[in-house]
Amino acid sequence: MSGTSGRHAAPLSVISTSAALLFLAGCAMSGNQESTTGAMHPVQKEPFGKTKDGAEVEIYTLTNGTITAKVMTYGAILTHLVAPDSKGAPADVVLGFDNLDGYLAGHPYFGATTGRYANRIAKGKFTLEGKEYTLATNNAPNHLHGGNIGLDKRVWKAAVVPGQDPSVRFTYRSPDGEEGYPGNLDIEVTYTLTRDNGIQIDYAATTDKPTPVNLTNHSYFNLAGAGSGDILGHELFLAADQYTPVDATSIPTGEIRAVQGTVMDFTKPTPIGERIARVGGDPGGYDHNYVLRNQDGSLALAARVREPRSGRVLEVHTTEPGIQLYTGNYLDGTLRGKGEKPYAKHHAFCLETQHYPDSVNHPSFPSTIVRPGKTYRSKTIYKLTAESPSP
Repeated sequence: MSGTSGRHAAPLSVISTSAALLFLAGCAMSGNQESTTGAMHPVQKEPFGKTKDGAEVEIYTLTNGTITAKVMTYGAILTHLVAPDSKGAPADVVLGFDNLDGYLAGHPYFGATTGRYANRIAKGKFTLEGKEYTLATNNAPNHLHGGNIGLDKRVWKAAVVPGQDPSVRFTYRSPDGEEGYPGNLDIEVTYTLTRDNGIQIDYAATTDKPTPVNLTNHSYFNLAGAGSGDILGHELFLAADQYTPVDATSIPTGEIRAVQGTVMDFTKPTPIGERIARVGGDPGGYDHNYVLRNQDGSLALAARVREPRSGRVLEVHTTEPGIQLYTGNYLDGTLRGKGEKPYAKHHAFCLETQHYPDSVNHPSFPSTIVRPGKTYRSKTIYKLTAESPSP
């Protein structure tokens, strides 16, 4: 497979039991927990607090015996993702907080389901079927990740999905006009732990009016463990020969440019920090959409990241045409996450599978418009494995 390192993978079947037991022992559920079973694997549900307006929030724990994930109904947010390293030692590899208060206080979309429109829309405006729509410019001068109160700040409904793999489906109806978008939009986001150690995210949405839809997950990854330091030594491969250059406000210019011979080139496994100082901008770092090689809507490899000390490997497979590489440029150490550890600049990376930013204003980009009678569907899998660490 393109972008692989050639090193031998550790036998996860051997390390899975100890890793799962270590994690579950350290994250014992409260007495209020409820356990349900999707045929073989348990899914546990427990209260996770209340929002400021009194809405109850629940958190679901899914495990397949090797990796463990936690997802809550506030924002359909992935709060924890625990995976073993090459020696079987588990670590949580996504940034977040230990309790709901951290999320309610404001955060940079840690683990969130973002939308209705992930990424940016120029000046918060688009025209659809002759009518101009105006959205919040919550990332001045542009619209970002669905607006002031996007999907990441809504309380979703959730239900365990029966089956062989642990799975939870989150649902939310975004009413006509919410955050300025047309149409009632019924959204489903389903998290499933697969038997080959992936967390699979399936998105579906239907509408009663034409409307733009661009959903993604905004997890911040550090394969050495959340709060363990920067990710500049992580080796990244992207199955992308092109990217969409942006202006000073991070809006695509409309050009699609080759990455070859530039600081944007990750067509061979390369440490994220090798050329990051040459990217430029303020605060500096990667925050760019890559045009994936696969454009036919089938599930394909988009990215592969390897952390050389732990041996953890993350593969991203998606049906989407683009992926946003973001290197935690705006983390400044003021946010304290799990275990009160500070999250500083470049302490995580995001790989947000998506349609291109501002596609609604670029007819040459793949369309994000969903119409009545049609179902929006998207699938992304974040697969975690481990292999021998670098000497």
